[in-house]
Amino acid sequence: MSHHYVKFDHVTYSYPNGLKALDDVSFLITHGEKVGLVGANGAGKSTLIMHTNGLLIPQKGSVVIGDVPITKETLPIIRRTVGLVFQNPDDQLFMPTVEEDVGFGPANMKLPYEEVNRRVSESLKAVGAYELRERPVYELSGGQKRSVAIAGVLAMEPDVLVLDEPSSNLDPHARKLLIERIGQFRHTCIIATHDMDMVKALCSRTIVMSRGHVVADGKTEDIFADRNMLERAGLD
Repeated sequence: MSHHYVKFDHVTYSYPNGLKALDDVSFLITHGEKVGLVGANGAGKSTLIMHTNGLLIPQKGSVVIGDVPITKETLPIIRRTVGLVFQNPDDQLFMPTVEEDVGFGPANMKLPYEEVNRRVSESLKAVGAYELRERPVYELSGGQKRSVAIAGVLAMEPDVLVLDEPSSNLDPHARKLLIERIGQFRHTCIIATHDMDMVKALCSRTIVMSRGHVVADGKTEDIFADRNMLERAGLD
C-alpha cells in the first residue's frame, strides 16, 4: 500500500449557491508524480485541491489517498498524509512568531524538541526564510507569509504535497528557492497555479480544468503545444 497516490473517481461538488464547481472529475496521480493543475479563474482548481485533504467531501464520487478513501472518519490519517498550502497564507498562519508557527505541526506530533527544531530550520532555509524565524507573523509581507506557510507544511514531511498558487507574491529569489525545493520533493506533488513557467520547470504532467471539468490531461510539453485547447480553456 502506498500513501502517495491520489485518485479522483467521478467527483462532483456544488456549493450551496448552486454553483457546480466540479463536474464528474476523474484522474489518478501515482507515487512520485509532479502534476500541474491549470485553468482560468473559476475553473475549479481550488475546489479540487480542497478535496485532497478532506476540507471538502465529494457529493458524488470518491477521493482516495493511497488506499484510504476520504471520509469524515478518515480525516486524521488523510491530514497526516496530505500537506496542503492554501492560496491565502493568512488562512494558515496563527501562532505569534514564525518559529512557533512552522514548529506547531511537528510539536503537535509529540516529536522530540531536537527534531522539531531541525524541521523548522530546514524548512525555513528551503524557502529562503530562515532569517525570519524570530519575527512576529503579523510583521511579515505577503510574500514572506507565503514562504512561511509553505515552510510549515514542509516541516510536516507529508507524503503528498498540494500547493495552491505557491509562487504568488514571492520575490524572484524566493520563487527560485521554492522551485528548487519542490524539485527535490520525492513524493507526490500537485501544483495549482497560473505560473506556467513553474509548471514547465517542475511538472512532467499537466491537468487542464475549465468550468469544473478536466478538459485535458497529459505530458506537459504536449499540453502547452496545444494552443487551441489552451485558448478554449482561457489560458491563451
